[in-house]
Amino acid sequence: MIPGMNPKKMEAMLKQLGMEMEDIPATQVLIKTDTGDIKIDDPKVVKTTMKGQVVYQVSGLTDESVFTEEDVKLVMDQTGIKDKEKVEKALKEANGEVVEAIMNLKS
Repeated sequence: MIPGMNPKKMEAMLKQLGMEMEDIPATQVLIKTDTGDIKIDDPKVVKTTMKGQVVYQVSGLTDESVFTEEDVKLVMDQTGIKDKEKVEKALKEANGEVVEAIMNLKS
């Protein structure tokens, strides 16, 4: 939105351009990548449709993981620790380095 512009006026202008915007009530957005997951809690999600194309805009505070679910499982298997939160914390502290996380948890 443009600061200082009346939201109703902005909405009318967008409709004239063939754009529709819709707020999506979301509690969390999870983006899976090859290098880890990005979790956004309490996000603001806006769906914009223009000429048949849909774009989602997401904003909020992120929790970027530098490890995958496979890394978590591997550390759990190697250490015998079944507490997923404890393993994830160890991986975060080790910047996603699986071997370092395993060594830290075993010591």
